[in-house]
Amino acid sequence: MLFRLENKVALVTGGSRGIGQAIVERLADSGAFVAINYRSNQQAALQTLQKVQECGGDGTLLQFDVGDSEACGEAIRDLVSQKGRVDVLVNNAGIAIDQLLARVKPDQVSETWRTNIDSAIWCAKAVIRKMMKNRWGRIINVSSVVGEAGNAGQPVYSASKAALIGLTKTLAREYASRGITVNAVAPGYIATDMTAGLTDTAQEMIVKQTPLGRVGTPQEVANAVLFLASEEASYITGQVLRVNGGMYM
Repeated sequence: MLFRLENKVALVTGGSRGIGQAIVERLADSGAFVAINYRSNQQAALQTLQKVQECGGDGTLLQFDVGDSEACGEAIRDLVSQKGRVDVLVNNAGIAIDQLLARVKPDQVSETWRTNIDSAIWCAKAVIRKMMKNRWGRIINVSSVVGEAGNAGQPVYSASKAALIGLTKTLAREYASRGITVNAVAPGYIATDMTAGLTDTAQEMIVKQTPLGRVGTPQEVANAVLFLASEEASYITGQVLRVNGGMYM
């Protein structure tokens, strides 16, 4: 069977809901043991783990603040101590604070950067030595269509997601010789809690800008992540896989 992850250990940050939850479920369904990171919503994380177990998968919960370098290191060391390895890291945790540049406040910049890009750096740093030792690893960063195309009203969010792409390409070059691939997935507008607050007019405009004529689903993003995590994607690194319905080509 294609895209199987038996005997692999995966960590998904922000894995308790939305795209993260779909990724957790997809990786677990393919045989991986999945560590579900969350910061504060334990109930949602427990529900995600329960879904995984009900479908015959296995995993655990990891509560830590992805923007805290020490917390990342400690949590991932505990996971390695428990399971002996981390094979797949999906840097999915992120926030979007929409604001025109003229109204952006310093704390909005720091919080967005801390959650969206600092977290990916600290988590990647925490797993990289183990992946190097095993000479096999997958790091997948969840960026966004706005990280490539830009979007009015999202200068800070767009910048953070563009930074993830730069990080992806650099890490791909640094660790390719060790059997580690690093790629990004760039979703378009996906039906999640983050986009649920958009007005009907805004959603209609988005659909009109999308050649496939609809918004995407979290499961469609999760399918792309699974592919990049699999052995079948072993000759793909430093790339951005766009899951955006054709919105940006």
